[in-house]
Amino acid sequence: MSATIIDGKAFAGTVREKVAGHVSRLKEEHGITPGLAVVLVGEDPASQVYVRSKGKMTVEVGMKSVEHKLDVETPEAELLALIDQLNNDPEIHGILVQLPLPKHLNEDLVINSIDPAKDVDGFHISNVGLLGTGQKSMVPCTPLGCLMMLRDHHGSLSGMDAVVIGRSNIVGKPMAQLLLGDSCTVTIAHSRTKDLADVVRRADIVVAAVGRPEMVPGDWIKEGATVIDVGINRIERDGKNKLVGDVDFDSCAARAGAITPVPGGVGPMTIACLLANTVTACCRANGLAEPEGLTA
Repeated sequence: MSATIIDGKAFAGTVREKVAGHVSRLKEEHGITPGLAVVLVGEDPASQVYVRSKGKMTVEVGMKSVEHKLDVETPEAELLALIDQLNNDPEIHGILVQLPLPKHLNEDLVINSIDPAKDVDGFHISNVGLLGTGQKSMVPCTPLGCLMMLRDHHGSLSGMDAVVIGRSNIVGKPMAQLLLGDSCTVTIAHSRTKDLADVVRRADIVVAAVGRPEMVPGDWIKEGATVIDVGINRIERDGKNKLVGDVDFDSCAARAGAITPVPGGVGPMTIACLLANTVTACCRANGLAEPEGLTA
């Protein structure tokens, strides 16, 4: 049996089309343009690439894109003052501070200084608490993208057995909360889990988010399970640089019912969900109906 490949690139394109449609309606019917501000501190090359591509896609869907590039030595007070200014700017609906930050800046302090209603990354402690208690929140982009792909593939997730491998605040924990919200039975597994292979073998849905290349082999996967691979790892193979996920794609695809590839799976969904979150934040700020199919 060979698995259905869940094409994240194509699905992200559909999400961006929905976002663009909603943006044009907001402009036409209400004279409102959703605005996203991205703050980049320092010269980290990977972060620069992300910020460029976020800016480009924000403009493509018709939203206002603002970029603030700060020197690597920027004092914390200056960064906090900028965030305060963006919090109070009615034309900015989403604020994203690109992580990681330089060592001298307190990441938690910076994230928690963002207005929770504009925290389109979903990392603010208030949003984490709201998500954990099943209330309306801003949801982290990567888990939201995974949830959208699972709903699209399965329809209802109710009663399914889900295992999330990885317990990070960015993916693992919020992913588990979202799956619980859709009535899955959820296990969070990690490097200390006893008999990890047996735990994973029970699952109808496996979300791998550990950041270890090809850690999950095919014989851990139940026949017909859905595998969502969040990992993006650079490895050298046959003298070439290659991107691989946290699951061994070929052996897992041989047993799974459906699987996301790396690259081209979860990755493209992350930026699409950032745009979706910005539109959602804009609608909430203006007391308008939220876009359907773009929220948790």
